[in-house]
Amino acid sequence: MRRSRIIGCGSYLPERVLTNTELATSVDTSDEWIKERTGIESRRIAADGEMTSDLALKAAQGALTDAGLDAQSIDMIILATSTPDETFPATATVVQSRLGMTGGMAFDIQAVCSGFVYAMSVADNFIKAGQVKTALVIGAETFSRILDWTDRSTCILFGDGAGAVVLSGEDTEDENSPGILSCHLHSDGQYHDLLYVDGGVSSTGSIGYLKMSGRDVFKHAVEKMAAAMREALDAQGMSAKDVDWFVPHQANRRIINSTARKLGISSENVIITIDRHANTSAASIPLALAEGRADQRIKGGDIVLLEALGGGFTWGSCILRW
Repeated sequence: MRRSRIIGCGSYLPERVLTNTELATSVDTSDEWIKERTGIESRRIAADGEMTSDLALKAAQGALTDAGLDAQSIDMIILATSTPDETFPATATVVQSRLGMTGGMAFDIQAVCSGFVYAMSVADNFIKAGQVKTALVIGAETFSRILDWTDRSTCILFGDGAGAVVLSGEDTEDENSPGILSCHLHSDGQYHDLLYVDGGVSSTGSIGYLKMSGRDVFKHAVEKMAAAMREALDAQGMSAKDVDWFVPHQANRRIINSTARKLGISSENVIITIDRHANTSAASIPLALAEGRADQRIKGGDIVLLEALGGGFTWGSCILRW
């Protein structure tokens, strides 16, 4: 069988740190209020003129360096983002050009906060089908550009950043070999109005701002993400006790805690970055993975469980052996 193994991780966060205290000077909120309800203490904000492709490029370069590869070794780039540089072309092709990669293919995928899980699944399927050997999967967002900074119910929640992994296809007969074990994707468009941006090319001709019904999203997030995680564990004949690291989408600390508790996963086995990054949408999982690899919490042979839910709704899970 062929498995898609993570052989490199990279990340990038913009230099500007926006703390809760600073945010409270422009909107009716407080550091205590934000931390109590979300677990967020600060977030990063892209500089003027700093685009999603800039963030993605730096994360990609870090992942390639970690993998010990150059850009010409990559067969495919998939960039998960809801905040592309332009309507077209795909921001992935901008990254491809700036990396100096002249072959292969590059494209964007849009599943909002679930984007990285979706992109991992797509790359895994290309690798298993034998169409590519090595893939660069990126999650990158400049969500600060689609926020109404006068709306405290949304502007406190999000930040900018990018994370990336390099996947390599490896043939093996060992069921305990490293790599993606399975991915499980879902969507249900009836929940559109609970989390969306009120603008678009063919609707308003404008970018628009993020709109969210926070209480309803919280309820569905815990329920649907827990179900997707169980689905992944059941597919591998595993239980929560087999999970070494739970790497969730960093949307809200209370959502993360509730989902882990629902599955019976100890807080000691959860990688958390939301306190410093806020919700970076498709970038949140690869940012957390890169941190877990850099500080050596994630080790060879560990079972790692990823999950996310985003607007649409889209949601899904991915289980892998490091």
